[in-house]
This record gives sequence, structure tokens and C-alpha cells, in this order.
Amino acid sequence: MGITNYDLIILGSGPAGEGAAMSAVKQGKRVAVVEQKRVVGGNCTHLGTIPSKALRHAVMQIYNFNNNPMFREIGEPRWFSFPNVLKNAYDVINKQVGSRTGYYSRNRIAMYFGTGSFVDENTIEVVEHSGNVERLAAKHILIATGSRPYRPSGVDFGHPRIYDSDTILQLNHTPRRIIIYGAGVIGCEYASIFSSLGVLVDLIDTRDRLLSFLDKEVSDALSYHLRNNNVIIRHNEEYQKIEGTENGVDLYLKSGKVIKANALLWANGRTGNTQELGLENIGLEADGRGQLKVNDLYQTEVDNVYAVGDVIGWPSLASASYDQGRFAASNICGVTPVTTLSSVPAGIYTIPEISSLGRNEEELTRDAVPYEVGKAFFSRLARAQITGETAGMLKILFHRDTLEVLGIHCFGDQASEIVHIGQAIMEQPEGQNTLRYFLNTTFNYPTMAEAYRVAALDGMNRLG
Repeated sequence: MGITNYDLIILGSGPAGEGAAMSAVKQGKRVAVVEQKRVVGGNCTHLGTIPSKALRHAVMQIYNFNNNPMFREIGEPRWFSFPNVLKNAYDVINKQVGSRTGYYSRNRIAMYFGTGSFVDENTIEVVEHSGNVERLAAKHILIATGSRPYRPSGVDFGHPRIYDSDTILQLNHTPRRIIIYGAGVIGCEYASIFSSLGVLVDLIDTRDRLLSFLDKEVSDALSYHLRNNNVIIRHNEEYQKIEGTENGVDLYLKSGKVIKANALLWANGRTGNTQELGLENIGLEADGRGQLKVNDLYQTEVDNVYAVGDVIGWPSLASASYDQGRFAASNICGVTPVTTLSSVPAGIYTIPEISSLGRNEEELTRDAVPYEVGKAFFSRLARAQITGETAGMLKILFHRDTLEVLGIHCFGDQASEIVHIGQAIMEQPEGQNTLRYFLNTTFNYPTMAEAYRVAALDGMNRLG
């Protein structure tokens, strides 16, 4: 069997792998990418970020039609089935695959579709979908294989009414009631989606509040809006057993409660995709959740093997994974070393959506930082009144003495877009990251961006 040589082999074509491939090839490296699926994009494109966000957008359009009185002249509220709404997501997936296939083709990156595993620290064997076996060699290898839903052994995922965040996209009926076990980002997003379709949702949270890494005020706002949309949130609960029935699922909780529903979505954790990589052949071992440990340069314990994206754990965001891939490729190519990301905004696509960056009130209080708060409520912004998306607010946390912006927290329509204005200012050098930027800058009117000026004025007023 012959061996084809490259400068860099990348396992996985999701955001992390794509970022690394594009960066390395621009620096003159000969790159090969091995993708387990038959098309590029990874789980982000096919099972995670893209389909769930496309699904959310379609559901929001339906929800707005059914709840905006203006549309009653067109017709009465309509019911849409979950499978029909999913069709929009698949249209977006196909467009994304087409775009990304073009990126790899234009940059002359060699693509291998099949399962890749280590023969040794410089050699990858690829079993292609056709059955053909190829061996590839390179000085450096990058693992960007992503993650999959964590599946505990005591839950029967073969039952037709028990789903995880991958298989939920194959749901072929619209349940009247669904249990979502796990109230992390994925669980909260799907709770928003199903409840907006009129499905009764039981959201089971193993903790005492939703998304505890968020600013508490934002977390409380999310809880309010979910409950207002008829989501039942059950905190501090753990499952004892899950039983699939002929037409549904029974969830037995350790607290003694029994919840019955037409379907259950398991959304409690993820596992790194390292099980088929042959890591034992290079003396590398993943942890109990299938994740790999790396240093600041994204090197594993094997010096020429790097890892990025969900397979290394936090922050497990497509945006961060792409940048990690670029940074790792730069380090591999001998460019000035790039280390960890300095600031990663969280984007949570619930309804309404959430985005945050920097420190929250609990952290600043704990560390005795003298901070103040500036708020802009969307209900008072002209643009929000025009669009009808008046739920939410922008919250700026800043130092009382220096006016340095310490945190941006946004809840409401376009939150994941709005946060980047604050991010740009927070990334400025010391002395230029200041609330005064928002006071002295003219924003288009009416816009959602104007919320920064309103919040800054509010904060200055609180200083007296």
C-alpha cells in the first residue's frame, strides 16, 4: 500500500477543521482533510448549529404570524407540523454544504471521505466509504473531530420516542407534549422551539437555575419567557429511569415524580468523537468524556499532534472552534505563536436570543470590583417598537472610576448581533475601552445599536 505525503492532515471538516485547513493552505502547506461523513461541514452544519438555528428561524416566523394581530386580515392562526418546519433547515444545510465544498475545492485541499485512524504519530489510515483504504503521512496531524450527544447506558435510544440532539432532526411527528432532559444551551433552545410550535414542554434542569454561567438577571428573564410560553421548568431534578411506552415515554425522577409525554429529548452533555481514532497507537488517551487535553498552543501530549474544537471541550462554540483551528494551524506553520482566545461571546439562540461577553454582576461583586450598570430596555427603542420585538434589554457593566467596560449582556431580538459592538470596544487598549465611546458616537436612528447610547446614558446617570 502506497503512502501519500502532506504537510498537515486534519481529521474533521467542521468549523475547527475548516479554519485550520484554510489557514494552513494560505501559508503554502499541502493539506489533506479526512471527513467521516460523505459531505463536508461536520456536525455543526448537519446536526447542530445550522439546522437548529434554521429551525428556530422558521418557528419564529410561524409564531409571529400566529400572534401578531396585523396578520389576521390574511388568515387565522395556522398549525405547522414539526417535520414540515424541518424542511427549511435542510434547505439551509444543502446551501452550506455547497459553499464549503467550494472553499476546499478552490484552495486545492485534498479531501478523503471515510474513517481516519492513527497508524503511528505521523500516519493516518483512511477507510473510505467505497471500501478503498488509503494511507496518508504528514509531519503534523490535527484532530478536529467534534463531539456527539452523551448517551448514558441506562437510556434506550433505540426506542422510537426517545431522541438526542442529533436524532431529534429525524422526528417525523409533532408531539403534544415533550420532555427535555437537560437545561443547558441545547435544552433551552429546543424548549423555545417546541413551545413556540404549541407543544407542551417539561424542561428538566439538574441545577437550581437555567444557564448559571449567565448574568443572573438574564437567566431569570429567560426563565420568565419560557414559563410565559407554557414551558414547565423543573429545577434540581435527576432521572431515576426512563421507560419507553407504545406511544410515548415515562420519566421517573428521583424526587418521586413521574412525567408522561409523547417524546423525550435527551440534552444532557456531549462526548468528544475520539473512539475510532486509534489513539492507543500513539500513546494518547482521552478523558471520560472523550475529550483531549491540550496546551496553550493546542498541542496534545504527542508533540506533533494537535487538537481543536469540541473535542477539547470548553467553550464548544462553532465560532471559537473556527478560530482555534486557525490559531493551531498558525502555530504548526511556525508563525508567531497564537494562544488561547481572549474573548468569546456566548450566543444562545433561545426565543428571545441571548448573548453575553465579559464578566457578570455576580463575579464583579465577588471580586469587590466597584462597578455600575447601564441598561436599555428594548420596549423603549423605536426600532424594537417598529419590529414588534420589544422583549429584552442591553445591559452594560462598567468600572465606576475608569468607565472601563467590563461586561455586555443582551437579551432579546438580535442579541447575538448587538453584542459585537460592545466586543469591539472591550478589545481596545487600556484607556480606549471606555463607556464614553457610546456617549460620543452617533448611531443610526432607529436601530437596535442605539441601545448602547441609551444604556451608556443610563449608566452615567447612576453615577450622579
